[in-house]
Amino acid sequence: MNVLITSSRMPFALGMVRKLAGEGREIYAADDHFLSPGNHSKYLTDHFVYPSPRSDTAGFLAELERIVREHEIDVIIPTYEEAFYIATQIERLSLATKIFASPFATLARLHNKGAFERLVKHLGLPIPETVLVTSDGELREATDRFERYFARGAFSRGGVCCLTNTGPLADALEIDEVHPTPASPWLVQPFLDGETVCTYSTAHQGRVSAHLMYRIPRQKNHSTGIQFEAIDATESLRLIEPIVAELGYTGQISVDFLITDDGLTFVECNPRATDGLLLMPREELVAGLLAPRPETFVLEPGGKVQLSLAVLADGFADRLDRLPESIDDLAQVRDAGSGWNDPLPTLYSALAMCHSVGQSFREHMGQLVALVGDMSWDGEHIDGMSQEDAMLLTGVPLPPGES
Repeated sequence: MNVLITSSRMPFALGMVRKLAGEGREIYAADDHFLSPGNHSKYLTDHFVYPSPRSDTAGFLAELERIVREHEIDVIIPTYEEAFYIATQIERLSLATKIFASPFATLARLHNKGAFERLVKHLGLPIPETVLVTSDGELREATDRFERYFARGAFSRGGVCCLTNTGPLADALEIDEVHPTPASPWLVQPFLDGETVCTYSTAHQGRVSAHLMYRIPRQKNHSTGIQFEAIDATESLRLIEPIVAELGYTGQISVDFLITDDGLTFVECNPRATDGLLLMPREELVAGLLAPRPETFVLEPGGKVQLSLAVLADGFADRLDRLPESIDDLAQVRDAGSGWNDPLPTLYSALAMCHSVGQSFREHMGQLVALVGDMSWDGEHIDGMSQEDAMLLTGVPLPPGES
């Protein structure tokens, strides 16, 4: 089987490359970033650089079609938000190969935090009280409702650009810096105490094929995880299965939960892969993605993995008081690339990190924007999308059955 993995710069995409190749698949990788670490793994049959999905959607899709045709690709597995651009033309691309993703309307409903909150409530599942705001006045009114609040954009990711008056991110963003609009709304919720945990799942036509849940012992800047530990996933599977079934979902899906005194409560959903994939055993990952078994695989708790390069960098960032902890973690916690004897991606990871940091300073943008801004989707119109998909962007789509 010939598999094309896109957005190969992501650590979890590289993990997918190695694990699928290790189970005998012919793996091709592609990205619009020439320094993409995943494009330089020894486990690849070939790799490609395509145009930016965000700035040249037509060129991106045309290049995918060329790769599929010339290399007889059996399935494309998107790993990041390029999935949205692919999904706008999923019927067209599906004439040439299988796409392991759902249609655009389904992905948008999960990615838009307002639409996701309504879907969760429609299914009777737990989620904090949520106020959707579309103006400066509504934002101030909503934040005044809660003694402790937490607000973020309907299209946001990675704990970046959060407005809160509580916790380690308190006052990192001032309310005067936030300007919600109908096209770019924000959500305001009460700040709840508890640990944030995450899940990673694969699904086929409304059924979860593989599932795990993990905590994040170490984060960079209280947002991006760099160390991951598998924990019991029984309750989270019970909560995710109704969503996957309701949408007839196919693809990868990742959910953030908060552990409260009443159990798990939903926070947000990413309809794509996340670093939790690095914890999945390679045989079970392949089965979950490509050949689902009758029974859902659920990872047992206990496994731990980290991005060692990021842990090392974190030890030297801002303050050196974390350096001893970083050295201890480097000695004791397994690196995501451990055992693969595949050194070039590590070199390119360092080069890509330097490139994104430099771009961040030169162009006065956040490091996450520098890293993924060329392939992310923030709710804007996508060239070539259907009229039906375009209409979804004028408001929050209703869950099935609501009127």
